[in-house]
Amino acid sequence: MAEKRDYYEVLGVEKTATAEEIKKAYRKKAIQYHPDKNPGDKEAEEKFKEAAEAYEVLSDPQKRQRYDQYGFAGMGGAGGFSGGGMTMEDIFTHFGDIFEGAGFDLGDLFGGGGRSRGGQRMRRGSDLRGKVTLTLEEIATGCEKKIKVRRLVECQDCHGTGSADGQTETCPTCKGAGRVTRAQRGIFGMMQVQTECETCGGEGRIIKNKCPKCGGQGVVRAEDVITVTIPAGVAGGMQLTVPGKGNAAPHGGVPGDLLVMIEEEEHKDFIRHDSDLIYNLLLDMPTAVLGGQVQIPTLTGAVKITITPGTQPGKVLRMRGKGLPRIDQYGRRYGEGDLLINVGVYIPEKLNKDEKKLIEQLQNSPNIAPGSANKKNFFQNLFGI
Repeated sequence: MAEKRDYYEVLGVEKTATAEEIKKAYRKKAIQYHPDKNPGDKEAEEKFKEAAEAYEVLSDPQKRQRYDQYGFAGMGGAGGFSGGGMTMEDIFTHFGDIFEGAGFDLGDLFGGGGRSRGGQRMRRGSDLRGKVTLTLEEIATGCEKKIKVRRLVECQDCHGTGSADGQTETCPTCKGAGRVTRAQRGIFGMMQVQTECETCGGEGRIIKNKCPKCGGQGVVRAEDVITVTIPAGVAGGMQLTVPGKGNAAPHGGVPGDLLVMIEEEEHKDFIRHDSDLIYNLLLDMPTAVLGGQVQIPTLTGAVKITITPGTQPGKVLRMRGKGLPRIDQYGRRYGEGDLLINVGVYIPEKLNKDEKKLIEQLQNSPNIAPGSANKKNFFQNLFGI
């Protein structure tokens, strides 16, 4: 499988490019690699899809922000076009309209999808949003979550056509074209302008005998349970896209997507820092002085570690590979983070008579006095300075 190219590189724009510059760059690439201009050229078709995928992300401010921050990992490894599985119909449906007003005949340039060769409009259902809350344990391994949503689905009575008898008629206004042409006076004189047909809403067909269940829309609202696959290593604030699980579109159009926001549940033991986990260990004085073994929690179960004699507060112990999966900008896993153990030492606040006497006996011991310590190293460990 070929490695994905940076979206800005695909469109040939800088990362500081404006929305208009990105739109113009995509239009140029789409015309260059359009299948009608490159019949039978598989490489051109792939470049055409690659450009559409890049535009789908960079033209959306939220998706662009996530991509700039996390790379391909910010796309969740799946999502809309960026998740793969894109068809030519998807491209035509989503982006055909950016060529309007540029002197192109959409019926010829984009044959099918958003507008058919006759200019008929294929609608797209709206996206839905949801969220899932994950534990660090679930993030470490990846998991599946079920989300209950209320969404528009295809009407089973009319199979999405909106017609009670399955019959539709050619729109008498646009004669099935989905668009009408009218004359309009401009600064350069009279000119012809194409607009969407108001009678049929751009579909080119009208329904005489509407389905009583959906009222001719071809969709009804229902409750649905959708399974979302969560890849390992995701982070709070990321958004995953489940293609085709948004609202169904009227009359058999393209369904929208389900956009799932990731939230992290606060862990009782760990603090997350990218792919590393931080655990604060509080030692008693005897163990810090004499050394010993202590039990440490990890995401896969408790383990014992050895504390060396004379361990100072502020020391950081590292357990390699006990953190979260590391993923690169393409969403590929390349190892695990570490578990960082911050060592603290508990100083008793209350002592009984016998305990106080023991401490007083040690107070004048030469190895107990702080004068024997390397103060510079001590404060570097404690405060990182």
